[in-house]
Amino acid sequence: MSVSQPNILFVLTDQQRTDSMAAYGNNWIDARNMDALAARSFIFENCYCTQPVCTPSRGSLMTGLYPHATGVVRNRIPLPVDTPSLGEQMPDDYYNAHMGKWHLGDDVIAQRGFDTWLAIEDFHRAHYSKKEYRNIEAHYNDWLRQHGVEPPHWTKSYEAWAGGAGLTEEQTQAGYLGHVASEFIRDYPSGKHANQPWLLQVNFFEPHPPYTGPFNDLYDHDAIEVGPAFMQRPDTGSLVNRLRADFYLGGGNNPLGLAGGDAHDTTTEAGWRKLRAQYFANVTLVDRQLGKILDALEATGQTDSTIIVFSSDHGEMAGDHGMCEKRNLYEEASRVPLMMHVPWLNQGAATRVPGSVSHVDILPTLLDFAGVTDMPDMHGVSRTNVLRGETDLSENDVFTEWDGMGDRNLGSPEINRMVSMPWRGVISGDRFKLNLSPADQCELYDLNTDPHEMHNLFDDPVHRDRVRDMAARIRMWQAATGDTMPIPTL
Repeated sequence: MSVSQPNILFVLTDQQRTDSMAAYGNNWIDARNMDALAARSFIFENCYCTQPVCTPSRGSLMTGLYPHATGVVRNRIPLPVDTPSLGEQMPDDYYNAHMGKWHLGDDVIAQRGFDTWLAIEDFHRAHYSKKEYRNIEAHYNDWLRQHGVEPPHWTKSYEAWAGGAGLTEEQTQAGYLGHVASEFIRDYPSGKHANQPWLLQVNFFEPHPPYTGPFNDLYDHDAIEVGPAFMQRPDTGSLVNRLRADFYLGGGNNPLGLAGGDAHDTTTEAGWRKLRAQYFANVTLVDRQLGKILDALEATGQTDSTIIVFSSDHGEMAGDHGMCEKRNLYEEASRVPLMMHVPWLNQGAATRVPGSVSHVDILPTLLDFAGVTDMPDMHGVSRTNVLRGETDLSENDVFTEWDGMGDRNLGSPEINRMVSMPWRGVISGDRFKLNLSPADQCELYDLNTDPHEMHNLFDDPVHRDRVRDMAARIRMWQAATGDTMPIPTL
């Protein structure tokens, strides 16, 4: 196989924080397969999702466009049929396989240029585009039945069911995907499409809540490391984040997970530590399945002809700033791991990539590696020149957004109102972050001296001109990408 047409393995987890492996500073978690991949990959030090919630972020990953351009600005909005996605944009001679979470409409139906399609969820069926899809089950349901478990009724999500289901490692969605993805790789060289390069996208659900799983006792709750923002209310931050911290620190739980039995005592440090330890244990769950997939590549001699990309759709607060979940622009929620193994460029060694990069850049980078010369219009740009060492990301600005109108219940009417207010943010090349909302307290953080975002500098007169300059960058980005959200006049 030529370098111009490598296989592409794209592994995407759900809700995985950056600091969940050694490459990003975690020295206690057992993530040995992620660590081994990092040891022979490009490690992007600062990768940001476009919007820290599932569907909008996945829409950007699949299209190279920001959520305001795809129209996928909140969960339960399908990707428009006239917006081409990854599978549709790959060269025709690739065989494309999608396994796992889709979350962009019609979850159970092969679509968007993918030849193989294995679904793990079907509870969105009320929103499917065709009535005849309503009785099609996720492939994962058969796996559950084969392993002695009756699947949840389609009206109940995995998040609202698994917390009380007592699943083993093998019975989890991660266990299913580790099996079918490694099987696909092992069988491919002897199959009828063996003469074609392949794209395999594996979309894990874990470590997304529930904050429980088969490895709950893996880590000593009292011994895990926590940072300075752990359980700290963001007193100088936005109203929406203060409200959410008050909800969780006052004993609140994720309402959707709570419905499935995922209950935690968030009034005590012991309760928060237990939640956090179990969240990281689900990272280890995914790591073990990643190991099966990487082993299949090695066993079939396909490693040297396969680009491997590893990232997550967004992060998880896990008690930092007194919050769970995502839906904010803090680093824990918006910054994600990104590793790329390119065999002929890495040659068995790790290369750290400083600066900042956006999720919108992944799609054009993969298309570039696949030999696409006529790149479709998109907001992202190929970063193959960075990987070849021809340029760097030192002056790259990365933009984030929040379009939360109409999202689900997050605990109280006050929270639901404020989380519906929009935001636009920029992380500058010199590592300052500006978050602007027309309806809330704006924020400025110096990530150089305050990486945990404990001190909001927005109203500090010393930084007045910096705020104006960074706001101008946001306005220019809005003009370039067709974004009409109003931001405050400064």
